[in-house]
Parts: sequence; C-alpha cells; structure tokens
Amino acid sequence: MNFRKSVERLSRGLVFKRRLPPEFHRFPIYVSPEAGLRYWLRMSKVDPLLHRMALELVKPGACVWDVGANVGLFSVCASSLAKQSGYVVAIEPDVWLAHLLTRSACELKLRGLNAAPITVLCSAVSDANRISHLQISERSRAANHLADSTGSSQAQGNRFSQAAVSTSLDFLLDYFPAPSVLKIDVETHEARVLRGSRKLLETIRPTIWCEVSPENAATVFDLLHPLDYALYAAAAKVRVPLKRASWDTLAVPGARAGELR
Repeated sequence: MNFRKSVERLSRGLVFKRRLPPEFHRFPIYVSPEAGLRYWLRMSKVDPLLHRMALELVKPGACVWDVGANVGLFSVCASSLAKQSGYVVAIEPDVWLAHLLTRSACELKLRGLNAAPITVLCSAVSDANRISHLQISERSRAANHLADSTGSSQAQGNRFSQAAVSTSLDFLLDYFPAPSVLKIDVETHEARVLRGSRKLLETIRPTIWCEVSPENAATVFDLLHPLDYALYAAAAKVRVPLKRASWDTLAVPGARAGELR
C-alpha cells in the first residue's frame, strides 16, 4: 500500500470544523479528509476555482441548487453570499456526507448569521424518479458515483453500495424555490441530470456551472445549446463560446451570455 492510500484510510471518519476564507465571512463548515485529502489544507487552498465561481455567480437574494454537494463547500460559500434573502438546496446522496452537511447548515442557523438557509436533501439526481445505488469510492468520497454511471478513475474501486432515492430536478421544482444558480458535480452522471431538467432549463433558465466528463462533452452541448445556452470554460481567463462542453462548463442563458465573459 502506498503512502497516499495509507493516509486516505487513516483519514476515514475524521471530521474537522473549519472556517471559510474572509471573502465568505469566515463561516464555519464541517469537513473531512475522507471527502478528499485536500481538506487537510488551509480552506483558502482547498478549491480556488470553486471559490472564484461562487463569488462570480452568487449574489444577495440568489437561490442556489448544489447537485452533488459533497461536504457542502459550494453550498456554504453560496449561503454566505446570498445572505438571509437567499436560499440554498444542497443535494447529496451519500448519507454520511449529507449528515456532515446538515451539521454545517445547523451551525449557521444556531449562530444567527446573515446566511441563506440551507436545506439538505439526501438524494441522487437523474432523469427520472427511481431507486438507485450509490457506489462509495474506495478512495475519496468525492468520487462516489451511481451504479449506472461509469464514475471517475479517481474512485479506484468501491467500498460498498448504498441504496439511494433518485429524483429529477423538474420534480424538485414542485417543492423548492426555483434556482437562479445551478451547480452540478455528479461524477459522469451529468447528462442524465440535464435530461431530467427540461422544464427547469426551458422556463427557469438558471446559470449552470457543471463538471462534465469527456464522454459526456458532446451530449451536454447538444442538450444545452438548442435551448439557447452559451457554453464557456469556467476556468479560462478569456471566455469564448465552446462547441463542446469542457470539464468545467459554465452554461449561460443567451440573454445573459455577454455579462459573464
């Protein structure tokens, strides 16, 4: 067993309460290196692109849906930026991670911070309502994936399978405020998530930040482009429209496309 794998196994079950960087008002968040060894680092270095995208996309009063929330880093950052007039729905199928995220959401509420309330939904998201099975990654729980997806090479095998309810985003529109910002990180399942979001995409038209695997790059473009979404690489210094989704796709409704270049 190499050193990294040893550290990953020793990290299982460890939980720390950390504080977000100052631009997110140093809000508290519960994290675990079991969700990624990066959580051993200072929070400012954990995911700079995620921090940057939260600052760019989330404004006071925003409603944010975080699909594949993991420990809730984007959710809590969004809560700090959307403030009390906003709302965050954090969707995470892993029961252990959802519990961790719930602790963070409760902490914000108990402290009476100027934060958007976070609703944690322990569910997977797909193109229809069904019972699915979540494969818990041998390595980081960030690489967990549904059994009917290929998953990331980062998983390197699975520890066990967890039954999970799976819903479409269109179904959730009947129960939660509609999102102005939609973040998707679902380990190769993103095409099915978007297929179950037709009503949301056509009528609500949120700005979307989505991790897209290479095998879904053409499909995601074909789903979004006919609905008048312009696609960009979120991490690019100069954003130009794409003809194929990138791993860090930023999808913007046509009327607002020029604002985010």
